[in-house]
Amino acid sequence: TNGIISNMCFIEIKTDKTTLLDNKAYRAGCWAPSKELAGAVAQIQGTVASAVETLSNKISIQDKEGNLTGEDIFNYAPKSYLVIGNLTELTNEHGINKDKYRSFELYRKNTSNPEIITFDELYERAKYIVHSNES
Repeated sequence: TNGIISNMCFIEIKTDKTTLLDNKAYRAGCWAPSKELAGAVAQIQGTVASAVETLSNKISIQDKEGNLTGEDIFNYAPKSYLVIGNLTELTNEHGINKDKYRSFELYRKNTSNPEIITFDELYERAKYIVHSNES
């Protein structure tokens, strides 16, 4: 992250074709996260845990010659993000599959780290920022 104080941040990027949910319902109205989604969450959580264990709390950045650049990065409870899949997976030609959408939203809203963002959501956020800055 970047601001007055920089804190370490981790991002795991899959593809927009990576499935979000299993291809069949676990129980009526209940869809489990796909193996790819659950695995990606476990992967980035493991990476963050390893960084917290092995890196110091403050990292002073140096240039190629070993000179300090004046930039410091802190490693206190680093934030993580997972960019994966596309919400169109949860729809068909007639609209949103409520059970699939609910299952995905409940999973990701109860997973605080990483924050799970789909490619189409990331695109819309970026588009909004660009358009906001143009005006």
